[in-house]
Amino acid sequence: MIRINENFLSLKESYLFIEIAKRIRAYKEQHPDKQLIRMGIGDVTLPLAPVVVEAMKKGCDEMADKETFKGYEDSGRGYEFLRKSISGYYKSFGVEVDFDEILISDGAKSDCGNIVDIFGIDNTVLITDPAYPVYVDSNTMSGRKIIYANSNEENGFAAMPDDSICSDLIYLCSPNNPTGSVYTKEQLKIWVDYALKHKAVIIFDAAYEAFITDKSLPRSIFEIDGAKDCAIEICSLSKTAGFTGTRCGYTVIPKGLNAYTRNGDAVNIFKIWCRRQGSKFNGVSYPVQCGAAAVFTEEGQKQTKEGINYYMNNAKLIAKTCDELNIKYTGGINSPYIWLKCPNNMGSWEFFDYLLNEIQVVGTPGEGFGPNGAGWFRLTAFGSKENTEEAMKRLKKLLKKD
Repeated sequence: MIRINENFLSLKESYLFIEIAKRIRAYKEQHPDKQLIRMGIGDVTLPLAPVVVEAMKKGCDEMADKETFKGYEDSGRGYEFLRKSISGYYKSFGVEVDFDEILISDGAKSDCGNIVDIFGIDNTVLITDPAYPVYVDSNTMSGRKIIYANSNEENGFAAMPDDSICSDLIYLCSPNNPTGSVYTKEQLKIWVDYALKHKAVIIFDAAYEAFITDKSLPRSIFEIDGAKDCAIEICSLSKTAGFTGTRCGYTVIPKGLNAYTRNGDAVNIFKIWCRRQGSKFNGVSYPVQCGAAAVFTEEGQKQTKEGINYYMNNAKLIAKTCDELNIKYTGGINSPYIWLKCPNNMGSWEFFDYLLNEIQVVGTPGEGFGPNGAGWFRLTAFGSKENTEEAMKRLKKLLKKD
C-alpha cells in the first residue's frame, strides 16, 4: 500500500498564516461592515516600477516574434544578462560575486526550502528562534534534527552560536524576519568562524538587504572573511522590487564550497545544486527575468529605492508610535518589520485578537515564529501610507485608553 511521508505529520497542525486567515474570515463573517487594515503578512502594496514593467513588456514582445522567441534557457541557471546585472549590483556595495556563481530562482522562499534536498537527512540543523517558518517546516518534512539558538530581548534578537554545540546546517536571516534585527559584521564573523570550525554550511537569507541604510552593517554575508568557504546566500526581489506576484530571486553558491560524503570525500555543492535544479526546476520565465534585470539598472535602482523609502517611512511611523506608547521593539530602522512587545503582558495571539476585534488592525503573533516569539508581535511596513497612519491612530487611541 502507498505510504505517506510521516515527517509531514510532525508539522504544526496549522501554518501560521493559514491560522491568521481563518481568524480573519471568522471575524468578517460576523462583522461584514468593518474595514480591516492588514499589517500582518509581508505582502507589498506598491506596483512594479515603470522601468520593470517596460522591460517585461519588451520581453513579452520578443516572445511573440519567431526570431526572438525563447524556449528553455540553456544553462538552467538563469539568463546571463540577469546574472551579470546581479554581479554588478554586488560590486556596488563592495562585494565580489562572479556572475557564474549566481543562480536565478522564483524567490527566496523556494530556495530556502528546496536547498535542503541536497543535504543528508542526518545533518543537524541550527535555526535561530524566532524564525521564518519555512526554515523549520522544510527540515521537519525531511526528518532532520533541529536545534535552536535563542534570539531574545536580552541579546537584541540576534542569537549567537554556542561553540560547544555542533551543527551542520545553519539558517541565518539578516535583516531578520520577523524581528527586524540586523547582524553586525563582528557578529557575522563569529558565525562564519563557527561554521568553518564545524565544517558547517550557513544558509544566509538576505531577502531584505536593500532595506539596510546603515553602511556599517553588512548587506551580504560575503562581506565577511571566510564566508565563501562556508555560506550560501539567498536573495529575493519580492519586497525590494515588488515581485511578490511576479516571482524572481537569486541564490549565490561559491564555486569552491563543499559538503562531504559519509567517507569524508568532498563534493562540490554548486554542481549538486545545479543537478537538482536541472531535474526539478525549469527556470523563471524570460519576461520576468527581463524585468528583474531592469531592477539593477541605474534607473531601476532609483525607482525601486523610491518604493523602499516609502515603506521605510511607514516603518518610522510605526516605530514612533511604539516610542510614544512606551512599547519595546526591534526593527523599523534597517528593516521593514517592527517586532514589538505585547503591552500589558498579553500573549501574542491574545494581542492579535484584541487588535482585530477592537480596532480592526491585523498583525502577526510572535508565537507563530517559535517559542521565543511568545509575548511579541510583528507589524509590517508594506501597507499604504494612509492605512499605516490610520492604524497607528487607532492603536494610540486604544492603548492610551488602557
